[in-house]
Amino acid sequence: MKNRSMGALPAARSVQDLTAELARKIAWFIGSAERQMTRIPGLVLVRRTAPTTPCSGTYTPSLIVVAQGSKRVDLGQTTFVYDPSRFLLTSIELPIVSQIVDASEAKPLLALALGLEMPMVRELLNREEAPVREGPPNSAAMVTGEVTVELLDACCRLVDLLASPQDIPFLSCQIQREIIYRLLRGPSGARLRAIATSGDQSHRTARAISWLRDHYAKPVRVQELAQVAGMGVSTLHHHFRVLTHMSPLQYQKQLRLQAARGRMLLDGFDASTVAFEVGYESVSQFNREYSRFFGQPPIRDIKALREGKVIEMGAA
Repeated sequence: MKNRSMGALPAARSVQDLTAELARKIAWFIGSAERQMTRIPGLVLVRRTAPTTPCSGTYTPSLIVVAQGSKRVDLGQTTFVYDPSRFLLTSIELPIVSQIVDASEAKPLLALALGLEMPMVRELLNREEAPVREGPPNSAAMVTGEVTVELLDACCRLVDLLASPQDIPFLSCQIQREIIYRLLRGPSGARLRAIATSGDQSHRTARAISWLRDHYAKPVRVQELAQVAGMGVSTLHHHFRVLTHMSPLQYQKQLRLQAARGRMLLDGFDASTVAFEVGYESVSQFNREYSRFFGQPPIRDIKALREGKVIEMGAA
């Protein structure tokens, strides 16, 4: 009996091959723009041609994959570096300080940011065929993880949909589910599961964080936050620091300062007005804390932003 030939199988692609492919696709679709919201819900493409100085911002639940270049993010006193070998996963809204480390005209930073919908995460977690790897119990809501062939392949196919907009409504959700599935199966999946799972200490802490984000201008009492979370005060303090690398009051302060900066930059308000609007009782205290956090007084900082001397990257 003769052996039947099955033909040549496709050559297995490596992480390096897929990273280069993803970089080409991002470069093609973004062109010369620095940041592009796409037709795919939650997907943002980013291109930068030079390193930047440290810049404050807020990261929402998202996956960021860098196909070329590198970036660092400071969360409290902890630094995360991500590049073509490591992705960045954020599972709750976090105030951060970010900086592009490696980028040039000849070899720009090329990245994609994909917002993560917790209902979609919970949907996958409810399926028995989607097991999640165990991870360290006390890890931050921001982690880096090693990119894989499977994750990069899914990212490439998601970006490919931009060339066929008619397919986006049907296929983009399927590919996003696959990406979340890949994350849940990896070492960082435990953190994503903890945030999404009702009853978990991280999920309860996330409720307190969400409340604080919505009421940052109000005086905060830790006892009130603990009631929102359904936890004891000391337990909340512990898990809050684990997730955010800062205390509730430090988290609130950063939310206030970033909100004030946005109001001055986008709406033209002066420092005295926004100081009281975001919850400060003293303009001098606001100016002092603003200068310490952003590196210069409000008037000089806003002027620099308007002149393009400080570059904001948003989610990626």
